[in-house]
Amino acid sequence: MKKEEEPKKSLIKNIEQEKCPLCSGTGWQLTKDNTYIQCDCIKLIRDRELFERSGINFKDIDKSFSTFVAWNDEVRSMKDIATSYYLNFSENRGKRSNSIMFCGSPGSGKTHLALALANNLMNKKNISVVYMSYRDVITKLKQNMVNESIYTSELEKYKNADVLLIDDLFKGKISETDINIVFEIINHRYLKYAPIIISTEMFTNGLLDVDEAIGSRLIEMSKRNLVEIRGRENNYRLR
Repeated sequence: MKKEEEPKKSLIKNIEQEKCPLCSGTGWQLTKDNTYIQCDCIKLIRDRELFERSGINFKDIDKSFSTFVAWNDEVRSMKDIATSYYLNFSENRGKRSNSIMFCGSPGSGKTHLALALANNLMNKKNISVVYMSYRDVITKLKQNMVNESIYTSELEKYKNADVLLIDDLFKGKISETDINIVFEIINHRYLKYAPIIISTEMFTNGLLDVDEAIGSRLIEMSKRNLVEIRGRENNYRLR
């Protein structure tokens, strides 16, 4: 992480408006021109609230496009597609193809770029993102199926997020219950034209083999922003 990002990371975690040295808790700063502007602490508090609601681990706040190092042309192309998706997000948000999917090789930077997108959407566009670590969330949802109110509440969080980030989709052994839960989330978002950011070690054919209804929806939603990256040479852990 760049050194200049450390102060922001600390401020987002610790800022409290009533203790802000810039505005003394008022939310407004007096400029040299004797005019008032909104204090930086307001944005920092908003950024922190968005980040805390997202479910993203705080250590990942530094994931950005600038901290992503593309070590070959294939990985660089993946970064370019992610950057283009972010730049055109507002224009394409209400369209059928409003999502992005990173498929393939472990260690290629799929999760880093997915988190970079989430951080940029929250910090620069004030759009809330909900992070769904596939294996952890599926396990938790199945454990709460006996309690309908808790199960429904948890499921709604992923169905109705402004933007949903699903990390490591279909990682591990897949049961029929897993497929049914994922279909409920994906189909709801498909019908509502709600964007999804997806990372998965499966390729598109693999997704279709698991469940064609889910796979075909995801492919259609991410048609213009679909990355399939193959080969061990793209695993940065093996470099």
